[in-house]
Amino acid sequence: MHNEFYFWVVFFVLILTFIIVDLGLLNKTSKNITLKSALYQTLFWIFIAIGFGIFIYFFDEGDLNTRKNTTLEYYTAWLMEYALSIDNIFVILLILQYFKVKEAYYHKILIWGILGALLMRGGFIAVASSIVQLFEGILILFGLVLFYSGLKLFKGGDEEHINPEKNLFLKFLRNYLRFTPEDHGDKFYIRKSGKLYFTTLFLVIILIESTDLLFALDSIPAAFAITRNTFVIYTSNIFAIMGLRAVFFLLASILPKFHLLQKGLSIILIFIGLKMVLECLSGEWFKSLTGYSAGIHLPPAVPLIFITLVLSGSVIGSRFIKAQEK
Repeated sequence: MHNEFYFWVVFFVLILTFIIVDLGLLNKTSKNITLKSALYQTLFWIFIAIGFGIFIYFFDEGDLNTRKNTTLEYYTAWLMEYALSIDNIFVILLILQYFKVKEAYYHKILIWGILGALLMRGGFIAVASSIVQLFEGILILFGLVLFYSGLKLFKGGDEEHINPEKNLFLKFLRNYLRFTPEDHGDKFYIRKSGKLYFTTLFLVIILIESTDLLFALDSIPAAFAITRNTFVIYTSNIFAIMGLRAVFFLLASILPKFHLLQKGLSIILIFIGLKMVLECLSGEWFKSLTGYSAGIHLPPAVPLIFITLVLSGSVIGSRFIKAQEK
């Protein structure tokens, strides 16, 4: 990818500008997000993510075929991350309901959670990219993990059995930090008698960040199945996460109606896992090691089409079956 430094600059300026506007101008006070506002924000982030792909296509100085493949990889990774993040909504909603967080505070919690994800996923991707460069064979392990995760999700997730009190991060923090059980509005910490105390909202933020880390164990390896371009992986991840906040308010109440969506996500994970394994077995490192090559390389457009069809089929199938039951 040519002029990658400038692409990084444009991306970070874009993201930081939106975060500053969001926190500093549009949402200075805690308030409920209406369905209409959530719809506008969802469409806005979809528009921004799609527009960024167009920006990559027209401003990358590579040849036409390279620019086209990079753009397709970006859209595929973004759509896949967006789809996988939908499953994250169930978990976030359970956490918020478990701690009886008021809806007016949801927006603030989610935006600060996104800030943490910007840093955490950046570090995760950097480490994973370094490992892949040192030993490409690790991608086979990534693929098998995705395949297993897909099978597990197909059989039924464990979200309904989540117990935040068993979270290791929370146990550690409660052993070493002071917490106050009282309600202090949208504050993350207070001072009493000159001592610092953290609130329940701070615990919720930590729990959401720790669960995002677990989701990243699936989503980031899945992105490596689409592309090895770190810029594409990170930007697609972050645009999907930024869009997740708006989608949360839009879909949190209606997601249970799309009961086939989880099956669709599991099929995507299985497909991506198999793709990663088979393409690793077709790589030069494997051929030099064993003298054998599977010779399988899917065009960038194939995963994009597959993911789009599976997601569309899951949504339409859910509504069709529901209508048949009536």
